[in-house]
Amino acid sequence: MDANLQSIKQRFGIIGRSPLLDRALSTAVRVSGTDLSVLITGESGVGKEVFSKIIHALSARKHNNFIAINCGAIPEGTINSELFGHEKGAFTGATSERKGYFETYDGGTIFLDEIGEMPMDTQSFLLRVLETGEFIRVGASKVHKTDVRIIAATNVSLLEAVKKGKFREDLYYRLNTVPISVPPLRERREDIYMLFRKFATDFAEKYRTASIQLDEKARLMLENYSWPGNIRELKNVAEQASVMAEEKLLDAGQLLQYAPQLSRRNLPMIADRKGNDGDGVSMQEREIFYKLMLDMKNDLNDLKTLVFELIRNNDLRVPDASDIRSLQAPSSDYPGTNAADKRDVTDFLHDYHDDDFPTQDLPDSVKPIILNHDDPEQQQHYAQTEELEENLSLEDNEKELIYKALRKHNGRRKEAASDLGISERTLYRKIKQYGL
Repeated sequence: MDANLQSIKQRFGIIGRSPLLDRALSTAVRVSGTDLSVLITGESGVGKEVFSKIIHALSARKHNNFIAINCGAIPEGTINSELFGHEKGAFTGATSERKGYFETYDGGTIFLDEIGEMPMDTQSFLLRVLETGEFIRVGASKVHKTDVRIIAATNVSLLEAVKKGKFREDLYYRLNTVPISVPPLRERREDIYMLFRKFATDFAEKYRTASIQLDEKARLMLENYSWPGNIRELKNVAEQASVMAEEKLLDAGQLLQYAPQLSRRNLPMIADRKGNDGDGVSMQEREIFYKLMLDMKNDLNDLKTLVFELIRNNDLRVPDASDIRSLQAPSSDYPGTNAADKRDVTDFLHDYHDDDFPTQDLPDSVKPIILNHDDPEQQQHYAQTEELEENLSLEDNEKELIYKALRKHNGRRKEAASDLGISERTLYRKIKQYGL
């Protein structure tokens, strides 16, 4: 199939190796041997008419006539006459009868471009042609038969037009038997420079001059532009640069003189051909990093919720936030502490808020205890206590709590997550992380 596609590209002058382009071309080749209706979608300037010609040229109708009609270019008052014909005297100025396109191109192919611009009454007549092959001339009562293959194209969403009442839903589904989506040029970046070289070479051969070329930076600028006008705009740039350029090898600055719009782009930085930004970091790596930071933020929020629930449900004692802020860390009290370390401690104390641990919501049994080290009774009490080495690993304690919650609820994750005060999704991630 690849060899067949390559021969078709050569035959119809199609330049590109994009997988999206090959997919659209392959669909056109497959449907060409049938009489099914085809709806070609794509932005303006992507070459939708070329696909219609390919379908006709590869079909059994190739020896009959083909015509392309722009529905948006025909006035609403005359489009019915243009498509279906009219009788003499049907309207003012109809001095004789006239055959329409559906009668003239019987047995051939009609390409209806910008089908979304077709008036509603004309859509009704077109639907009847698609369903029965019958039509009536304007001002006549006799039914005519036609055998034409209809290929439609649009650069707008017909489904949105259907929702707005501007396009018939039954006609949309009748036309959309086989959809073909032609990709815009910004989704075929590997084809941009190939097309530019083709247009520049064609221009040079036509006017017997040397073809222009681009250096690496100019080529990157060309490939990273969004190309709202697609192939039509790219051809204009190639021909304008071919006319205006005094030198045949253009750099980025010279190219901008002829096409200043190339400096406008939606990306915040220019990616090179390998997908790297100016610092050599790939866009994929940046996306992974941003996703990791977002996951860490979510995990931190879950962890805060978990700690607060542990304090609330297990009667844990926590220090009062006001006492923490009252602490000072002068460098004279801590030998070896420099001014920068002191600023870090001060910033931490300044940023600490009571909302981080809302102790006012805790029961009286867990209100913070403020120790007075000058009280002999308290000193005697704590002198008799035995200090035990406690496991302060947050990971180990979290793992143990999750294990206890799962055991308490017999492995039911939903109930265990509710008991722990975290989401079931977070609990599932923690189970996988700790291998529980």
